[in-house]
Amino acid sequence: MTLSDFAQLTAPLDAVFASHDEPEELFEALLPAVCEVLQTDRCFLMVRQPATRLSRIFCWRRSPEFPDFATDHWEIEQSWEDDDPMFAAALRAAPSIFVEDVETAGADVLNVEFERANFGHRALIHAHICQDGTLHGILQPCIFGQPRIWSDRDRQVVAQVIEQVRPFVVRYGETASL
Repeated sequence: MTLSDFAQLTAPLDAVFASHDEPEELFEALLPAVCEVLQTDRCFLMVRQPATRLSRIFCWRRSPEFPDFATDHWEIEQSWEDDDPMFAAALRAAPSIFVEDVETAGADVLNVEFERANFGHRALIHAHICQDGTLHGILQPCIFGQPRIWSDRDRQVVAQVIEQVRPFVVRYGETASL
């Protein structure tokens, strides 16, 4: 893929970042654009206040049949790291995780029963939004019903989105009122 092809592919994402200055508006516009570019079924963004372990989730889904995780206010974060190896990895500021098939991924990557019970997706990206070794958010595009091989292009798109959204996620977590 040429640089020009990549720029054309990510144009919807660039348009969102160019036209939104306020974090909540940006998050609401970004999630459907991520799903469009990556051709996924749902995308959510969990924004955290690391010091208080409060979080808020923004969610977009292609169909109402897919679970909606959106919250309209800050909530106390559960200790997901006890049951979810991906969340534990995110808290350690480990690299983002690309799961091609929840059903066949190793136990060192994810807890398949936890994923089935809580999320229902089949393939996902667990993209960690970290700054200075601290987790501020997770972007999670996913697919339902079938596995998905995440291409180099998909990985580049996610890396670009994480870089662009990081300042908004950090600022929102630091300044949003409860």
